[in-house]
Amino acid sequence: MIPNDPVMLVSYVNMKLRDFYRDLDTLCEDLDVDKCELEEKLKSIEYHYDKERNQFV
Repeated sequence: MIPNDPVMLVSYVNMKLRDFYRDLDTLCEDLDVDKCELEEKLKSIEYHYDKERNQFV
């Protein structure tokens, strides 16, 4: 289960991306998370996914 709060979510997702996943698609598939919903939720606090860094910035 992933955090619902966007601030906690960005921290959680970035940690997972850093330590376990090569990209956002793999993370979403493995955790059964809708990529668009995740991106929209983090966009609401002005974060976007940076492919080169493999994190939300």
